[in-house]
Amino acid sequence: MKYLSTIPVILICGLLLSGCSSKTKTAAGMKTDPAPAAEKAAIPVKVATLAKTKIARTIDYTASVLPFEEVNMAPSTPGRIDKIYVEIGDKVNMNDKLFLMDRTQLYQLKLQLSSLTKDLSRLDTLLKSGSAKQQQYDQMKTQYDVTKTNVDFMEENTLMKSPFAGIVTGKYFENGEMYSGSPTTQTGRSAVVTVMQVNPLKVNVSISEQYYPLIKKGMKAEVTADVYKNEKFTGIVYRISPTINSASRSFNVELELPNRNDLLKPGMFVRVSMDLGEVETFVVPANTVLVQEGTNTRFVYVERTKLAQRIEVTIGKRFDDQLEIISDNLKEGDNLVTQGQARLINGDKIEIVM
Repeated sequence: MKYLSTIPVILICGLLLSGCSSKTKTAAGMKTDPAPAAEKAAIPVKVATLAKTKIARTIDYTASVLPFEEVNMAPSTPGRIDKIYVEIGDKVNMNDKLFLMDRTQLYQLKLQLSSLTKDLSRLDTLLKSGSAKQQQYDQMKTQYDVTKTNVDFMEENTLMKSPFAGIVTGKYFENGEMYSGSPTTQTGRSAVVTVMQVNPLKVNVSISEQYYPLIKKGMKAEVTADVYKNEKFTGIVYRISPTINSASRSFNVELELPNRNDLLKPGMFVRVSMDLGEVETFVVPANTVLVQEGTNTRFVYVERTKLAQRIEVTIGKRFDDQLEIISDNLKEGDNLVTQGQARLINGDKIEIVM
């Protein structure tokens, strides 16, 4: 009985000790919120105020020389080629003979026309004397007109002449061969001969859309070819595309290029330089312009409300260690980061130091 009476006391003490131990462990092992991370310190940088500078705007592009005109001469219908008057490399003037097709059908039409001419003349005399009806005359006149049209058409399509002064660049048949109308040129077109106009020539240039307002008809362009180190040619803008290519953000400009002494040849590589006059733009030290790794994206940092703001830019002209930068998001008075920009990321706090 004595031992039984002590059991409740032991249990109570055990529970009290367990509770105290549990509280102690809970107090010792309690997780507390981590201390707030230290705020990133402002990065010291140097800045310069952006201001526009007047520069002579010159744009440079590369292109290929093209013939001003190129025609693949072919008759309207298949037939035997009677004679070809030219060879590749021959120079021709406007209306010079190129080739002659078989004229058998033309001779037959001419005989019909001659006969109809006589019949129409007799019928005209009878009509005036009252011996023929107007309807008979009208029918004969219609037949005569149709035959005359066919003769004129056959004349033009059997003896083919050059439509302009140029040079023969392709000959695809020989005398006596049959022209079938099948493709003969490298471009898949059908021709007996090809003629190119090579003076003047033409140069197509694809120009960035930002210069669209500055390009005008009649403007001059300097053209140089690597094969002629000391020669310069002057092209003139004669056609400007009315639309912008949405993929390349560029537009096409065609230059008429007088070919002095026939030095330039179609297909030749040339460099085109155009002076657009003076413009106001931003010119900054080259080291302030950064390049995104793995891309061709260029950008700068400006200070806005004590934060670094990244702005993508397009590079224009280079002046030694200075670069022209173009962006709609830059404005005069912006603080351009000139030192310390390599350590920045967009949105960093910055401190301007002298």
